[in-house]
Amino acid sequence: MNAAQLAMMMPLASNRIDALLGPLNAAMAEFDITTVVRQAAFLATVGHESKQLTKLEESLNYSAEALMRTWPQRFPPAVAAAYARQPERIANHAYANREGNRDEASGDGWRNRGAGAIQLTFENNHAACAKHFGIARAEVAAWLRTPAGALRSAGWFWSANRVNSWADARDFDGVCDVVNRGKKTAVIGDAIGWAERLAMYQNALQVLA
Repeated sequence: MNAAQLAMMMPLASNRIDALLGPLNAAMAEFDITTVVRQAAFLATVGHESKQLTKLEESLNYSAEALMRTWPQRFPPAVAAAYARQPERIANHAYANREGNRDEASGDGWRNRGAGAIQLTFENNHAACAKHFGIARAEVAAWLRTPAGALRSAGWFWSANRVNSWADARDFDGVCDVVNRGKKTAVIGDAIGWAERLAMYQNALQVLA
């Protein structure tokens, strides 16, 4: 993939193409994301998750309404009002006691919030990623926020979850199901951004053809 193609697929990243293109191509080669259908699915996924590679960490600066929509069971109205616009508290509450994270007071939710091009989240994922790449557990969060770390970790997650098989079948809904744990038909208000993901996928297929 060349710079012009990446700019066509992710125009918001146009001023960072030089910093991103090499790590992106290297990550796709490392994890066998080498065909048009695999690359289109991967680029659409990381493009959506990272706002076209301009955001390499999750902000969690949610309004009360967004909290109720995104996590209705964890943030009923009174709780949502108490936590709104407080990203660290939101992360610690939303991600507590899940996927290796400890309770809210531990701070694991904020420490292990989404990072990288695919927004890797939770203790289990951060620890497994650090182990795979031979990075100290205490250093992986910072590494995930670098271009190389963001893209290699996304490739690792993609490979570890065998997402290429869904891409090969041109089942982009299946790709989204694996990455987001929620298909387009099951998400209220298009919370996983289905329309944007699909548009990016279809555009990438054309650009890379």
